[in-house]
Amino acid sequence: MNEPYELCGAGVKLLVRLSPGSSANRMDGLYHQADGACRLRVKVTAVPEKGKANKALTKVLSKKLKIPARDMELISGQTDRNKTILITGNADQVMSELKLRFAEFS
Repeated sequence: MNEPYELCGAGVKLLVRLSPGSSANRMDGLYHQADGACRLRVKVTAVPEKGKANKALTKVLSKKLKIPARDMELISGQTDRNKTILITGNADQVMSELKLRFAEFS
């Protein structure tokens, strides 16, 4: 996979590598794993306790990708740096927005 997202039956899956406790909230490029998988690197100032970093992640993604937070669900990685976010809604529109936003990282 060359992009950190893929179309699935319920919407679009976005693969993320989260860095909590950073100096700023931002999307920070792509992270390529040893197995060849690609993830979006996101940094948040929140600490990884009681779901604070996960909430901050959703907020950053919503703002930067212009997708409502209500359309995002953390489906794996609740306590891990590697997370999978399911984005529901109009899949074609979501894919178009993701392609546009990730063009700067390619």
